Amino acid sequence: MAMLVWLALSVINSSMVHTFLRHSLFYENPRYIMFICMVINDALQLTLITALYVVSYIFRKIPASVCCPLIMTAVFTTRSTPLILAGMAVERFISICFPLHYSQMCTVPRTFTLICIILILSATPPITDLLITIVKEPLSFFHTTLFCDHSFLFRDPSIYYKNCVFDGTYLSFVALTLLYTYCKIMLTAQAASAGLASVKRARNTVLLHGVQLLLCMLAFVVPSLQAALIALFPQRSLDIRYIFFLLVYIIPRFLSPVIYGFRDEQFRKFWLRYLSCRSHRTIGVRTAQLTVDLQGK
Repeated sequence: MAMLVWLALSVINSSMVHTFLRHSLFYENPRYIMFICMVINDALQLTLITALYVVSYIFRKIPASVCCPLIMTAVFTTRSTPLILAGMAVERFISICFPLHYSQMCTVPRTFTLICIILILSATPPITDLLITIVKEPLSFFHTTLFCDHSFLFRDPSIYYKNCVFDGTYLSFVALTLLYTYCKIMLTAQAASAGLASVKRARNTVLLHGVQLLLCMLAFVVPSLQAALIALFPQRSLDIRYIFFLLVYIIPRFLSPVIYGFRDEQFRKFWLRYLSCRSHRTIGVRTAQLTVDLQGK
């Protein structure tokens, strides 16, 4: 089931990336640049989490040196999501509340600068986790085998407290950003006499970002709850991990295609055109192959 869900989302995400790359109007627009970063981040995160989940079923324990880059990349993508959400909410806020200054404030170079800042902030926790582990643990630790989980790999208590402070600070910042942008867009919607549909659409988009943030925050709460449940029901450890895997990592990944893939009229038009052409091409190839087979017979 996990592999089927990963395959379905991978097909959806790859079709979105292909649609984005085929049309210059998308990669010249900050809104779609941020969106495609979210899609790529979600695809990478889901692939890594699914791989770790499957590995936990098949091998149970793997070398720490193999587990380390997988866990670090998974942590990096997990922490990137809320920051990208904040950036997308700010872009919507500027487009609605400062439409005359949008072209000066939201430019492609500034968007890439913001993405670089997000990448640096997201990479800081896993890199510091690794540095602390290298200092506190003997080098032989990386040659041992363990269950590939963050708590087993980065087990020094200082790492836990450091991440609690970091997560609390930056998740609060993201939550306040979403709340502020939503309230400002709401006030603009009440005062607007024209273009009300676009304002309502932007308000609903930021509201969906808030829902995404709440689901993303589960990834930071679940480890403690999951550990407690596994301690109470050790014989059901894999079932408990599977349930939290679906709730925390699968369901939020379906929201990104819904928010922009289906709700955005411009992207939906090109995306559906690509999907229809792809399906027609596949049917044509299969028909031609069937015709050749029949002629051969």
